[in-house]
Amino acid sequence: MLDKKGIAQRIAKEVKDGYYVNLGIGIPTLVANFVRDDIEVEFQSENGILGMGPFPTEDEVDADLINAGKQTITARPGASFFDSAMSFGMIRGQHVDLTILGAMEVAQDGNIANWKIPGKMVKGMGGAMDLVGSAQNIIVAMMHTNKAGKSKLLKSCTLPLTGVKCVTKIVTNLAVLDIVDGKFKLLERAPGVSVEEIKKATEGDLIVEGDIPEMVL
Repeated sequence: MLDKKGIAQRIAKEVKDGYYVNLGIGIPTLVANFVRDDIEVEFQSENGILGMGPFPTEDEVDADLINAGKQTITARPGASFFDSAMSFGMIRGQHVDLTILGAMEVAQDGNIANWKIPGKMVKGMGGAMDLVGSAQNIIVAMMHTNKAGKSKLLKSCTLPLTGVKCVTKIVTNLAVLDIVDGKFKLLERAPGVSVEEIKKATEGDLIVEGDIPEMVL
């Protein structure tokens, strides 16, 4: 079973040379720490930066340099800063190759709910709606179940939707899954996790074909 860093480490393997990548709040922000050194990747944040680097060490912290989640970050050589209008122009113009988001729920048809729990105070959707409405490649980073042990991979989302039929891949603490023909397709198992454990933790319809390999980090 993976922890949050393990999820980010596995997702980093999906980041390809030359990609422009947007990282959502939470687990996705950790992905920048695990991208291979031999590829060139530009991380974009909707608050107006292109060229984010890994999280800073204590002596590198600059309180004025933050991502969309208000975490302090580093900037790579050549990074650029701009207003939110230009940032969302990049997103809406489909200039981002990969979007990595957290989620409260994902449905087997690719719907995602990641911004609101009714009755709880939230600051707003932020850039999530623009990201899911424009991105061609969306990977979700999430825990497979909630704190009560109930599945977050559902037949249908119960929370207010952020986007419809937009998720392409999900990486959880238990598994890597694709969305195929309106169902979850199991691709890999987390270390030490069995297919039966994944089946029990998945409410939505799950396609399991052949031997499912254990993921390599």
